[in-house]
Amino acid sequence: MTLAGKKVVVVGGSSGIGLATAELAKKQGADVIIASRNAAKLDAVAERLNVIAIPADVTSDESIADLFRRTGPVDHVVLTAAQLKTGPFKTVAMDDVRSTMEGKFWGAWRVAREAEIRPGGSLTLVTGFLSLRPRPNSAIISAANGALESLARALALELAPVRVNAVSPGVIDTPIRAAMPEAVRREMLAKTAAALPVGRVGAAEDIAQQILSFMANGFATGSIVYVDGGALVS
Repeated sequence: MTLAGKKVVVVGGSSGIGLATAELAKKQGADVIIASRNAAKLDAVAERLNVIAIPADVTSDESIADLFRRTGPVDHVVLTAAQLKTGPFKTVAMDDVRSTMEGKFWGAWRVAREAEIRPGGSLTLVTGFLSLRPRPNSAIISAANGALESLARALALELAPVRVNAVSPGVIDTPIRAAMPEAVRREMLAKTAAALPVGRVGAAEDIAQQILSFMANGFATGSIVYVDGGALVS
Protein backbone atom coordinates (compact mmCIF):
# COMPACT_ATOMS: atom_id res chain seq x y z
CA MET A 1 0.00 0.00 0.00
CA THR A 2 1.38 3.38 -0.95
CA LEU A 3 0.08 6.93 -0.84
CA ALA A 4 3.09 8.40 -2.61
CA GLY A 5 2.30 11.83 -3.99
CA LYS A 6 -1.27 11.87 -2.64
CA LYS A 7 -2.49 14.89 -0.71
CA VAL A 8 -4.02 13.83 2.61
CA VAL A 9 -5.80 16.16 5.03
CA VAL A 10 -6.30 14.99 8.61
CA VAL A 11 -8.71 17.20 10.55
CA GLY A 12 -7.91 16.53 14.17
CA GLY A 13 -4.37 15.56 13.30
CA SER A 14 -2.56 16.99 16.31
CA SER A 15 -3.22 14.09 18.70
CA GLY A 16 -4.63 10.60 19.18
CA ILE A 17 -6.06 8.77 16.17
CA GLY A 18 -5.59 11.78 13.91
CA LEU A 19 -1.91 12.06 14.77
CA ALA A 20 -1.36 8.33 14.23
CA THR A 21 -3.10 8.59 10.86
CA ALA A 22 -0.96 11.55 9.82
CA GLU A 23 2.21 9.70 10.83
CA LEU A 24 1.27 6.56 8.94
CA ALA A 25 0.20 8.47 5.82
CA LYS A 26 3.49 10.39 5.86
CA LYS A 27 5.42 7.12 6.08
CA GLN A 28 3.49 5.89 3.03
CA GLY A 29 4.72 8.87 1.03
CA ALA A 30 1.68 11.16 1.26
CA ASP A 31 1.83 14.95 1.32
CA VAL A 32 0.08 15.47 4.65
CA ILE A 33 -1.79 18.48 5.97
CA ILE A 34 -2.97 18.43 9.57
CA ALA A 35 -5.66 20.71 10.97
CA SER A 36 -6.76 21.40 14.53
CA ARG A 37 -8.07 24.31 16.57
CA ASN A 38 -5.10 24.16 18.98
CA ALA A 39 -2.58 26.13 16.94
CA ALA A 40 0.38 25.76 19.32
CA LYS A 41 0.01 22.00 19.59
CA LEU A 42 -0.61 21.75 15.87
CA ASP A 43 2.58 23.60 14.97
CA ALA A 44 4.68 21.42 17.26
CA VAL A 45 3.34 18.23 15.70
CA ALA A 46 3.74 19.59 12.18
CA GLU A 47 7.38 20.43 12.82
CA ARG A 48 8.06 16.97 14.24
CA LEU A 49 6.37 15.15 11.34
CA ASN A 50 7.51 17.60 8.64
CA VAL A 51 3.95 18.20 7.45
CA ILE A 52 1.84 21.30 6.81
CA ALA A 53 -0.31 22.71 9.61
CA ILE A 54 -3.46 24.79 9.14
CA PRO A 55 -5.46 25.87 12.20
CA ALA A 56 -9.16 25.03 11.81
CA ASP A 57 -12.22 24.74 14.03
CA VAL A 58 -14.85 22.20 12.96
CA THR A 59 -17.57 24.20 14.73
CA SER A 60 -17.05 27.19 12.42
CA ASP A 61 -18.40 27.34 8.87
CA GLU A 62 -15.87 29.98 7.85
CA SER A 63 -12.92 28.21 9.45
CA ILE A 64 -13.57 24.97 7.56
CA ALA A 65 -14.26 26.82 4.32
CA ASP A 66 -10.94 28.64 4.75
CA LEU A 67 -9.13 25.36 5.48
CA PHE A 68 -10.12 23.84 2.16
CA ARG A 69 -9.58 27.07 0.23
CA ARG A 70 -6.00 26.85 1.46
CA THR A 71 -5.53 23.16 0.72
CA GLY A 72 -7.05 23.24 -2.75
CA PRO A 73 -8.04 19.88 -4.30
CA VAL A 74 -7.01 16.88 -2.21
CA ASP A 75 -7.02 13.10 -2.54
CA HIS A 76 -8.06 11.96 0.92
CA VAL A 77 -9.69 13.60 3.93
CA VAL A 78 -9.93 12.12 7.41
CA LEU A 79 -11.96 13.61 10.23
CA THR A 80 -11.13 12.58 13.78
CA ALA A 81 -11.81 15.89 15.54
CA ALA A 82 -14.61 15.90 18.10
CA GLN A 83 -15.52 18.00 21.11
CA LEU A 84 -17.57 15.73 23.35
CA LYS A 85 -19.57 16.65 26.44
CA THR A 86 -22.03 14.29 28.01
CA GLY A 87 -23.74 13.28 31.25
CA PRO A 88 -26.92 11.69 32.63
CA PHE A 89 -29.73 12.05 30.10
CA LYS A 90 -32.13 13.82 32.44
CA THR A 91 -29.64 16.35 33.77
CA VAL A 92 -26.99 16.92 31.10
CA ALA A 93 -26.98 20.58 30.07
CA MET A 94 -28.59 21.29 26.72
CA ASP A 95 -25.63 23.49 25.84
CA ASP A 96 -23.37 20.45 26.28
CA VAL A 97 -25.66 18.28 24.17
CA ARG A 98 -25.73 20.86 21.39
CA SER A 99 -21.96 21.39 21.48
CA THR A 100 -21.37 17.65 21.13
CA MET A 101 -23.53 17.47 18.02
CA GLU A 102 -21.97 20.68 16.73
CA GLY A 103 -18.46 19.28 16.96
CA LYS A 104 -19.06 15.62 16.13
CA PHE A 105 -21.86 15.65 13.55
CA TRP A 106 -22.08 19.14 12.09
CA GLY A 107 -18.29 19.31 12.04
CA ALA A 108 -18.28 16.30 9.73
CA TRP A 109 -21.02 17.87 7.63
CA ARG A 110 -18.94 21.03 7.18
CA VAL A 111 -15.80 19.10 6.25
CA ALA A 112 -17.66 16.91 3.74
CA ARG A 113 -19.32 19.94 2.16
CA GLU A 114 -16.23 22.12 1.82
CA ALA A 115 -13.53 19.59 0.87
CA GLU A 116 -12.74 19.35 -2.83
CA ILE A 117 -11.79 15.68 -3.08
CA ARG A 118 -10.55 14.37 -6.40
CA PRO A 119 -12.58 11.60 -8.10
CA GLY A 120 -11.65 8.23 -6.66
CA GLY A 121 -10.37 9.84 -3.49
CA SER A 122 -11.88 9.27 -0.08
CA LEU A 123 -13.46 10.81 2.98
CA THR A 124 -13.20 8.78 6.19
CA LEU A 125 -15.19 9.66 9.30
CA VAL A 126 -14.40 8.34 12.77
CA THR A 127 -17.48 7.43 14.81
CA GLY A 128 -17.49 5.08 17.83
CA PHE A 129 -18.99 1.78 18.91
CA LEU A 130 -21.39 3.46 21.37
CA SER A 131 -23.68 3.74 18.35
CA LEU A 132 -24.32 0.01 18.76
CA ARG A 133 -23.33 -0.57 22.40
CA PRO A 134 -24.71 2.44 24.31
CA ARG A 135 -23.77 3.03 27.93
CA PRO A 136 -25.40 5.07 30.69
CA ASN A 137 -24.65 8.80 30.65
CA SER A 138 -23.55 8.74 27.01
CA ALA A 139 -26.80 9.01 25.04
CA ILE A 140 -25.72 12.07 23.06
CA ILE A 141 -22.46 10.41 21.99
CA SER A 142 -24.34 7.27 20.93
CA ALA A 143 -26.74 9.42 18.91
CA ALA A 144 -23.96 11.46 17.30
CA ASN A 145 -22.05 8.33 16.31
CA GLY A 146 -25.15 6.73 14.81
CA ALA A 147 -25.90 9.88 12.87
CA LEU A 148 -22.35 9.96 11.50
CA GLU A 149 -22.61 6.39 10.28
CA SER A 150 -25.86 7.20 8.49
CA LEU A 151 -24.23 10.29 7.01
CA ALA A 152 -21.30 8.23 5.70
CA ARG A 153 -23.66 5.89 3.84
CA ALA A 154 -25.66 8.77 2.39
CA LEU A 155 -22.57 10.68 1.28
CA ALA A 156 -21.21 7.58 -0.46
CA LEU A 157 -24.05 8.18 -2.93
CA GLU A 158 -24.11 11.99 -2.88
CA LEU A 159 -20.38 12.46 -3.36
CA ALA A 160 -19.61 9.54 -5.70
CA PRO A 161 -17.13 8.86 -7.27
CA VAL A 162 -15.50 10.11 -4.07
CA ARG A 163 -15.59 7.21 -1.61
CA VAL A 164 -17.01 7.78 1.88
CA ASN A 165 -16.54 5.36 4.77
CA ALA A 166 -16.51 5.35 8.56
CA VAL A 167 -14.36 3.65 11.16
CA SER A 168 -15.97 2.93 14.52
CA PRO A 169 -13.36 2.41 17.26
CA GLY A 170 -13.93 0.63 20.52
CA VAL A 171 -12.04 1.65 23.66
CA ILE A 172 -8.79 3.27 22.55
CA ASP A 173 -6.05 4.46 24.89
CA THR A 174 -5.46 7.98 23.58
CA PRO A 175 -4.78 11.38 25.20
CA ILE A 176 -8.53 12.09 25.23
CA ARG A 177 -8.59 10.06 28.47
CA ALA A 178 -5.83 12.12 30.08
CA ALA A 179 -8.38 14.13 32.06
CA MET A 180 -9.26 11.02 34.07
CA PRO A 181 -7.36 10.41 37.32
CA GLU A 182 -4.48 8.10 36.42
CA ALA A 183 -5.50 5.32 38.80
CA VAL A 184 -9.07 5.40 37.51
CA ARG A 185 -7.88 5.39 33.90
CA ARG A 186 -5.61 2.40 34.44
CA GLU A 187 -8.31 0.44 36.24
CA MET A 188 -10.87 1.14 33.52
CA LEU A 189 -8.48 0.14 30.74
CA ALA A 190 -7.43 -3.04 32.57
CA LYS A 191 -11.04 -4.13 33.12
CA THR A 192 -11.88 -3.41 29.50
CA ALA A 193 -8.87 -5.34 28.23
CA ALA A 194 -9.75 -8.35 30.36
CA ALA A 195 -13.25 -8.47 28.85
CA LEU A 196 -12.13 -8.31 25.21
CA PRO A 197 -11.27 -11.34 23.06
CA VAL A 198 -8.01 -9.70 21.98
CA GLY A 199 -6.97 -9.17 25.62
CA ARG A 200 -6.07 -5.50 25.26
CA VAL A 201 -7.56 -2.11 24.55
CA GLY A 202 -6.89 -0.40 21.26
CA ALA A 203 -4.10 1.95 20.28
CA ALA A 204 -4.43 4.92 17.96
CA GLU A 205 -2.31 3.06 15.41
CA ASP A 206 -4.91 0.26 15.20
CA ILE A 207 -7.49 2.72 13.93
CA ALA A 208 -5.03 4.54 11.69
CA GLN A 209 -4.30 1.30 9.86
CA GLN A 210 -7.98 0.86 9.03
CA ILE A 211 -8.27 4.47 7.90
CA LEU A 212 -5.37 4.03 5.49
CA SER A 213 -6.93 0.82 4.23
CA PHE A 214 -10.01 2.82 3.26
CA MET A 215 -7.80 5.30 1.41
CA ALA A 216 -6.10 2.55 -0.55
CA ASN A 217 -9.06 0.28 -1.33
CA GLY A 218 -10.81 1.77 -4.34
CA PHE A 219 -13.74 -0.64 -3.99
CA ALA A 220 -14.68 0.43 -0.45
CA THR A 221 -17.44 3.01 -0.05
CA GLY A 222 -20.47 3.30 2.18
CA SER A 223 -18.79 0.92 4.62
CA ILE A 224 -18.73 1.07 8.41
CA VAL A 225 -15.94 -0.97 9.99
CA TYR A 226 -15.95 -1.66 13.74
CA VAL A 227 -12.44 -1.94 15.14
CA ASP A 228 -13.19 -2.73 18.76
CA GLY A 229 -11.15 -5.75 19.82
CA GLY A 230 -14.26 -7.91 19.70
CA ALA A 231 -16.42 -5.76 21.99
CA LEU A 232 -19.50 -6.23 19.83
CA VAL A 233 -19.33 -10.01 20.07
CA SER A 234 -18.33 -10.33 23.71
